Amino acid sequence: MKPFLLISTRSEDDAADSEYASMLALGGLAEAELERLRLEAEPLPDLDLEAYSGIILGGSPFTSSVPDEHKSDTQRRVEAELSGLLDVLVERDYPFFGACYGIGTLARHIGGVLDGTYSEPISAPVISLTDEGRADPVLAGLPTSFQAFVGHKEACTHLPESAVILATSEHCPVQMFRVRSNLYGTQFHPELTLEALVERMTVYRHAGYFDPDDFDEVHREVAAADVSAAGQILTNFVRRYAR
Repeated sequence: MKPFLLISTRSEDDAADSEYASMLALGGLAEAELERLRLEAEPLPDLDLEAYSGIILGGSPFTSSVPDEHKSDTQRRVEAELSGLLDVLVERDYPFFGACYGIGTLARHIGGVLDGTYSEPISAPVISLTDEGRADPVLAGLPTSFQAFVGHKEACTHLPESAVILATSEHCPVQMFRVRSNLYGTQFHPELTLEALVERMTVYRHAGYFDPDDFDEVHREVAAADVSAAGQILTNFVRRYAR
């Protein structure tokens, strides 16, 4: 099997390593089957897309919708390189899965609007599949409604007609969409188990995703959630595109 490529943009080693481990576990992948590129640390190399089964873009502390003058040089470089890559991926309808920062990056690339209107604190809302979502092979076997972990400062408020909304929730209308046949984005984190979420909460305790004084309360609330169904999405993506 050709490996998948995980593109990470987290400068915190603990968060980056935890994300990679989560993608391995929920994707059912061995380390040799998931290469990792930390784009915040090195420029995007010339990729031979024929060497991979697909590309996964994880979450990030970057906020895409802030004005460019408030972005670091690293963030501006990362966004420019991802935009160039997506030019190719969208044109080729190449297998792509973006979670949280990944969905925002894909949405902006196709002309969507991203802002703080539908931000969500660390929590586990109920995600509901649309009719299109129920028919999509990457969502095969999932219940019509399920819980998933979220925590984001921005989200899609508008998508062009070229995007197909696959999942929604009460407080965030765009929780998952597809572009063409093979490019996907989720606002929620299908890769996160409770343990992985708590690790991430610890790393980003003072990053504005929740009141740091409420850490224990947030922990208790998310611990009561059953997010097991959400992980099936990554499993399905890997099974569908492994080659």
